[in-house]
Amino acid sequence: MHISEGVLSGPVIATGFALAAIGTVIGLKKLDYERIPRAGVLSASFFIASLIHVPIGPSSVHLILNGIIGLLLGWAAFPAILVALTLQAIFFQFGGITTLGVNTVNMALPAVLCYYMFGRLIIRKGNLIESIAAFACGFISVFMSAIMVGLSLMFTEENFFDVATLVVAAHIPVMIIEGIIAVFCVAFLKKVQPSMLPGYIVPQRVFGIDPEIERR
Repeated sequence: MHISEGVLSGPVIATGFALAAIGTVIGLKKLDYERIPRAGVLSASFFIASLIHVPIGPSSVHLILNGIIGLLLGWAAFPAILVALTLQAIFFQFGGITTLGVNTVNMALPAVLCYYMFGRLIIRKGNLIESIAAFACGFISVFMSAIMVGLSLMFTEENFFDVATLVVAAHIPVMIIEGIIAVFCVAFLKKVQPSMLPGYIVPQRVFGIDPEIERR
């Protein structure tokens, strides 16, 4: 899913950096102190999972985990993914510095969109709805990332259409795998730490007052 150096045009690179900067600023503003360790763990998970990749033309196929990252972090997925991509580019020359903005947007924006699309569904009672929403989150996040990679290539050069199509098709197995991973992650967190999931309702503990319901 990473786009290599020297592939994208100047306008695409500039647009990518601008959008990544906006997303990162919003993400940092929404990242409270308590969720910083969570963001660090998820950033490390993304870093490790996406290192195992198969090159395809100017891009690559690998696990992304942006669906589950989006569910647990929301907008904070932008800084978390940006940090991981920066370290990969510096230490392993995976992706690149000039494509850092585009790569960040291609992976983080679908994560944020899936947070809003499926976040409130995964905490509802009923294992079927929860499982379908979790699978869809993992599947669609990768699908949208693959589409955005294809569009990034096509906006650079129309002749990249065949490569863009190949990138999307090659990620179909990854979409299915990530959907399954998301289902297991959500089921596990719902049992051991449901407060990490979006839409979870917890009671406020106020001495002398009946517990009130607060949505986190």
